[in-house]
Amino acid sequence: MQITEITYPEALPIESYGPGFFRINAKVIEGGALIHATGASGWGGYADTETVLAMKDDVDFILLGTGAQMAPVDAAFRAVLDEAEIGIEPMASPTACRTYNVLVSEGRRVAAVLLPV
Repeated sequence: MQITEITYPEALPIESYGPGFFRINAKVIEGGALIHATGASGWGGYADTETVLAMKDDVDFILLGTGAQMAPVDAAFRAVLDEAEIGIEPMASPTACRTYNVLVSEGRRVAAVLLPV
């Protein structure tokens, strides 16, 4: 079997995650994180809608990591994103990290907002 290393020519991949943190581009973000092709920052959770809405024009949809297990999306958070016409795909944070890396390696315009595991 031949293994081909994935490259991210125009994006920042999620390098790792663990209890309470995410590592992106050698930077550790404690707590929630917001990652998109050109940057990464902390995310204050469902109440932090302004940070998510600020990237509306730069992404086609958002992967929502709900923590260690998949959980329902907070209704108020979903309502804000629906009003802004931002698509959201909820999943457990580990799955969201892997999915984000695959999609950005393909050049997709996607962001991940992640609650820590």
